[in-house]
Amino acid sequence: MTAFLDNLFLAFPLFSLVLLGWCLARWAGWGDEAARTLLRFVFGIGLPALLFRLMAGLSKLPPVDGRLLAAYFGSVFVVFALARLAGWKGFGMDGEAQSVFALGGVFPNNVMLGIPLARVLLGDAALPGVALVLVFNSLTLWTLVTVSVEWSRHGSVSPAGFAKVVKSVLTNPLVAAILLGSLFGSTRLELPAPVDRTLAMIGDAAAPLSLIALGMGIVEYGLREELGRSLAIVGFKLVAQPLVALGIALALGMGPMETAVAVLMTSLATGSNVYLMAQQFRTMQGAVAGAIVLGTALGAITTPLAITLVHLARG
Repeated sequence: MTAFLDNLFLAFPLFSLVLLGWCLARWAGWGDEAARTLLRFVFGIGLPALLFRLMAGLSKLPPVDGRLLAAYFGSVFVVFALARLAGWKGFGMDGEAQSVFALGGVFPNNVMLGIPLARVLLGDAALPGVALVLVFNSLTLWTLVTVSVEWSRHGSVSPAGFAKVVKSVLTNPLVAAILLGSLFGSTRLELPAPVDRTLAMIGDAAAPLSLIALGMGIVEYGLREELGRSLAIVGFKLVAQPLVALGIALALGMGPMETAVAVLMTSLATGSNVYLMAQQFRTMQGAVAGAIVLGTALGAITTPLAITLVHLARG
């Protein structure tokens, strides 16, 4: 109980920033324009600066156990399959709805929530593992749901659709910052001190601002009519996936840091990208929107609990 309370208190200020963002948008007149401007800074400048600086010091960072990807994406594939089955058998969904429903159960908000929570709950030593997950996450999950939907529609997958996914991922500022930072870090050169300090200042501002932006963005979703489906998505995302990731990590004998990163990243609430996918395929919009709101609120408790379970499981 003490460990859980410690993690809860550490996470509390972060989720308070999410609440602050929600209050600013809901009651203080900070509308869509303010939210979009803040998001442009966070995704276009702030978080890329943080990740580039981190990976630029690659030679000084501890090595990351590649089994982290096995635990993380192993949980993705297992839970995605279970959620698709539940969507089919439990809710009578068609193939497209099943795909979006299952994506909601495995696609985390690993940027706006994952990076700040990892720094606070696990320390900066966790960030190389977080960056490793970030590089492969969007490509793998967008490909997964694209294949799932296209197969449901046509029984085959379009190469053009896959190429579009790859292009969108590689041009993402966050992925580009990680790749460019890793390339610079592999040279073992050091960033000039003024550049390093500037990037550090921008990066330090990015994490709290990303949480405020998240809270502002939640206002547009709300809880809609598909509450049962929303709760099911939240159950897969906040409960099933971190438990599966923990089980795989323990089975593989992973180290404590990689295990904690895998569980943390799988315990995060459903990301807003899933809502974009729901809009694109015109299915499950209400259920996904509700899952984002509920998952973000409940995550204030379940994510610290998940990290506590990691410590208990490893003795």
